[in-house]
Amino acid sequence: MSWQTPRAENLQAIGEVAEITGLSARTVRYYEELGLLPNVRRRAGGRRVYGADEIERLRFIQRLKALGLSLADVKELNLVYAIGGSTRAMLERLDLVLGRHVEEVGGRIAELTALRDEIQSYRDHVATRLDRLGGLERGRGRRGNGPRRGTG
Repeated sequence: MSWQTPRAENLQAIGEVAEITGLSARTVRYYEELGLLPNVRRRAGGRRVYGADEIERLRFIQRLKALGLSLADVKELNLVYAIGGSTRAMLERLDLVLGRHVEEVGGRIAELTALRDEIQSYRDHVATRLDRLGGLERGRGRRGNGPRRGTG
């Protein structure tokens, strides 16, 4: 943030910030309550106002959330950022958090792949049983539900 006091026309009300970022005003206030958006300025009447730095921080939070990071991860990165800004320490911590997240996503993908294979195996079993029954209900079942193999 600049050491100079920002001019009033550079500050945005919470509704404007919500429109700019695509977040709800409630989410913006929630992020402030969690400490993810520190030092929000207020006008004399107590209304929140946001500058370019707060909007950029909200966009950064959105990017991290889109990558699947939790608010706890975001808060941890905010703490590191508060100590030294966008420094090597913060970037190294971000790299570690993202690396851990990549591993977690890889594990979930493996679990989902195994689940898909198990479901397909059971479909094959059901199809075999239907074939043994002489196709009493061939009009229904897997033939009308799209391809069985190679999807996914």
